[in-house]
Amino acid sequence: MKDDWQLETTRLFLRRIASDDASLMLAVWNDPAFIKHVGDRGVRTEPDARAELEAGALRLFAEHGYGPYKMIRKDDAAAIGICGLFKRDNLDDPDIGFAVLPDYCGNGYAGEAARAVVAHARDDLGIRNLTAIVSPGNKASIGLIEKLGLTFSAMITMPGEDEAIRLYAMRLDQD
Repeated sequence: MKDDWQLETTRLFLRRIASDDASLMLAVWNDPAFIKHVGDRGVRTEPDARAELEAGALRLFAEHGYGPYKMIRKDDAAAIGICGLFKRDNLDDPDIGFAVLPDYCGNGYAGEAARAVVAHARDDLGIRNLTAIVSPGNKASIGLIEKLGLTFSAMITMPGEDEAIRLYAMRLDQD
């Protein structure tokens, strides 16, 4: 079943992130790979994670009609990470982002989820341009971003950050 809160792939359900997903987000935000490549959010408790979700991800859905989805494996209902669309104040277009918990990395889940999110952005949300931001050393994410069809656009520095990151972009309205 597909509606505006859930997407489905061969192996995954993608459900809109909710405030009761604080434990998943706490695990994502404290995963050493996330901290290394994305940054340390400083979120260390479930109540803090819930507050962060309500101020960020849930606001995205309310204001823009998109946000992150919880990745749920069909065969065992395990919550394995997130994938979705984000809106950064300094970027004109939404960006796709994903994070898979360490126990589930290397199985193609991020790619499967990301392809569904790109199709949803194009077909259901009518988004014409999509971006992705990634740290230069995150080779796995760069590989996936390029497989999705995004191409390198520029090195940018996000507000409040010192290190430049890679910006990728693609048009979604081309055949």
